[in-house]
Amino acid sequence: MTIATPSNTSLTSDHAGDVRLSGITRNYGDFTAVHPLDLTVRHGAFFALLGPSGCGKTTTLRMIAGLETPTSGTVHLGDHDVTVLPPHKRPVNTVFQSYALFPHLDIYENVAFGLRRRGIKSVQKQVGEMLDLVQLGDFARRKPHQLSGGQQQRVAVARALVNHPKVLLLDEPLGALDLKLRRQMQLELKRIQTEVGITFVHVTHDQEEAMTMADTVAVMNAGHIEQLGSPADLYENPRTTFVANFLGTSNLIEARIDSRDGDVLVVVSGAATLRLPIDRCATSTARGGEVHVGVRPEKITLTHPDDAASIPEGRNRLTGRITATSFIGVSTQYLIDCPACPEFEVYAQNIERDARLVPGAEIVMHWNPVYTIGLSADQDIEAGEEEV
Repeated sequence: MTIATPSNTSLTSDHAGDVRLSGITRNYGDFTAVHPLDLTVRHGAFFALLGPSGCGKTTTLRMIAGLETPTSGTVHLGDHDVTVLPPHKRPVNTVFQSYALFPHLDIYENVAFGLRRRGIKSVQKQVGEMLDLVQLGDFARRKPHQLSGGQQQRVAVARALVNHPKVLLLDEPLGALDLKLRRQMQLELKRIQTEVGITFVHVTHDQEEAMTMADTVAVMNAGHIEQLGSPADLYENPRTTFVANFLGTSNLIEARIDSRDGDVLVVVSGAATLRLPIDRCATSTARGGEVHVGVRPEKITLTHPDDAASIPEGRNRLTGRITATSFIGVSTQYLIDCPACPEFEVYAQNIERDARLVPGAEIVMHWNPVYTIGLSADQDIEAGEEEV
């Protein structure tokens, strides 16, 4: 189910937690950080803005928070236009990468701070509920320096949620954590969002983070949204080379459309002939047209040439030579040089490893054509490989 849709979708008043951006832009002098952008994040969604540094995702988040004023366009929360409202008058709270906890206050008082500032006298019940939500009830009287990074992050989330915002904004909140703790906190944040049921808008450059937590992801590039959808849809059906490469790894082959066989395009790359389902093609299907043919590394099977006769008919296949291997626990990563693509990547699970598949060995790569995608040849194949 899609819970983030273009902003021209009709809204009803019972969607109090909707975030609706209409034609917003942000310029800094001659530089445009965010180009005209229309987006609606539905109430109760866990929504992620994903992209490399400088793509405009944090600027977009700051415009929702009121920390930046759009150069043009509007920001609505539910039925209310909040474009010119200051941050403290918006029903949102933000959790940043630096948790900014008060070091002289214990955890209980850090969480209670916002309530006391609003003049609420009795805070015990609300603070206790929040600490229980983030599973820190036994740590209430500890100081921030006595907690781990993950525990401090949960305190920051509790402090942001105790005022019952309609939207929680998360700006790279896991960036300071090590890999194991980051993965643990991804699951914790998803659990918390599910329990409280409010809208989370999360900014990250980490594709695994976005795919683990978010219901819907918007991939941003150079101030534009390249593609929006569920994590599975973006991964399996990228519409641009940028999305194909930024959300995981894709082997992209320059090819030419030769003919059509029912619902399948026959494409040619050098001496290789490949089959591409038309419904997996995000570009023109005209004969003679150029196309980038893509396949994910884990969709490919490696077979030694001596066993090539066992490969089922109808599979796409390429030949090449293994140039390097990397053992990465659950799988082995193979780098293969083939005429269609000089650095072809294949990920094979370490179940029954073929001892013949070593650097220097000739190899046959093959996969089911349904895993093949077609992208516009007008885009740069390297476009998705930006430094972040």
